[in-house]
Amino acid sequence: MSGPALRTGGPRGLRRFAGPRPPRPETCELCGVAVPPDGHRHLVETEKRTLVCACTACSLLFDRPGARTGRYRAVPDRYLTDPDHRLDAGVWERLQIPVGVAFFFRNAALDRLVALYPSPAGATESELDPQTWQQVLDGGPLAALLEPDTEALLVHRWEGRSGCYLVPIDVCYELVGRMRMLWQGFDGGAEARAALGAFFDDVERRARPVAPANPAGDRS
Repeated sequence: MSGPALRTGGPRGLRRFAGPRPPRPETCELCGVAVPPDGHRHLVETEKRTLVCACTACSLLFDRPGARTGRYRAVPDRYLTDPDHRLDAGVWERLQIPVGVAFFFRNAALDRLVALYPSPAGATESELDPQTWQQVLDGGPLAALLEPDTEALLVHRWEGRSGCYLVPIDVCYELVGRMRMLWQGFDGGAEARAALGAFFDDVERRARPVAPANPAGDRS
């Protein structure tokens, strides 16, 4: 009588003690080679507006000036900041962003600016007229350097201060995913605020300041 009971509790019963399966290693979505979980490059698939993991060799194929108009575009790794950027409370209210963080990028296919901000539902697109964003942010030096589809202008307003950074587009979506996972209550909660602070500390550490659009002494 014990035989059937032993067979019934065989492989299935042992699964309880086997532990969770190890996560599948990340791979390059172009050639299939394994890539490290942290530190590998991303490409933007422009038609679908999605990020694609890439190994070093494949990313280099799309990291050339002649490859910037194809289906895939390599995400740059530069971080820049504008020390002279100012965004007061009145201008922020005009932008109608309900949180203190927003980023925008230039969609080459649509030939317009797209503004997004993190929310409990993920990346939420601003319905504000893109011309308003242009009027507010195009005067700074970072907007002129922005690469379409692959880089974003990241704006942060907190405690009466503001910062503006040019960053890789993938770090913006990384922030959106982190905020979505941690968000609690109306204002995000303490854990989400701490993660946001750590994120911008890292951005500030990486960012290199750029010269002002009209430096002193420029009479042109």
